[in-house]
Amino acid sequence: MTARHIHRRAGPVTSPAGGTAPAERATDRAAQRRALWIALVANGLFLAVEVAGGIAFNSLVLLADAAHMASDVAGLAIALVAHSLIARPASRRHTYGLQRAEVLGAQANAVLLIAAAAWISFEAVRRLGSPAAVEGVGLLAVSAAGLLVNVVSAVPLWRVQGRSLNLRGAFVHMASDAAGSVAAIGAGAAVVAFGADRADPMASIVVAVLVVAAAGRLLGDATHVLLEGAPRGLDPDEISAALAGQHGVDAVHHVHVWDLASDTPALSAHVVLSDEPSLHDAQQRGDALKALLAERFGIAHATLELECHGCDRPDDP
Repeated sequence: MTARHIHRRAGPVTSPAGGTAPAERATDRAAQRRALWIALVANGLFLAVEVAGGIAFNSLVLLADAAHMASDVAGLAIALVAHSLIARPASRRHTYGLQRAEVLGAQANAVLLIAAAAWISFEAVRRLGSPAAVEGVGLLAVSAAGLLVNVVSAVPLWRVQGRSLNLRGAFVHMASDAAGSVAAIGAGAAVVAFGADRADPMASIVVAVLVVAAAGRLLGDATHVLLEGAPRGLDPDEISAALAGQHGVDAVHHVHVWDLASDTPALSAHVVLSDEPSLHDAQQRGDALKALLAERFGIAHATLELECHGCDRPDDP
């Protein structure tokens, strides 16, 4: 009997190269959920404080940071919803589950960040032409408190984000908001020391530029996953060479590598085996190749089509 089409998933294996075992991912995701809740509660409470401070002290940079924080709260809520969706089991309708939900959450967060930056820039340009009086001491006090909230929220997210684009989106929200608080502190100091009311809208523009830069990178990475591009750090040519270099393998072709979610790489490939092995021997060779993929490249989701001779149509996708 010869081997023709044999498909079998590799068992869960942990690898520093990329993917992690399902049990480890479950532990990581529990920690990620806790970090998201901490950030959501802290930012939701401080949002009300910052809006009140911006109105009371006539500070655009505080109101701009509050608008950004409102997008943070919305973004964190999106991240939590996406995080719960990826834990749902596979079904007949969604055979891989809803793992792409975390990528969609990251993409939505990037769009929210860009929209917030556009509003901040519009208001800042308007105020540069006719600067309003700003209460510097109040601005300093509220922005310093905001920085503390941002750091308390960002540090847990940074520790648990791993390769998750969803968590990275939440962290970018917190980090850019921390940058906004630093800018607001600088603006407050300039107002107190020099009466420089224009420092407030100028700081807002700096915040907007930082937000757009971070959101643009996040949006690009999320779109790359949705377009099923090769995962960052995984070279299809290197993977093909590693498979082709194994004993009993004549050739490898039709190699496709993509991400199910940002931390879950997957692969499919055609492998031409030497000689004409029995079905049992071919399956053993396939298992060995999948173990190699898991251990060296962190790919636990692998489908190999084992062949005893090359395809008749090698140009097929």
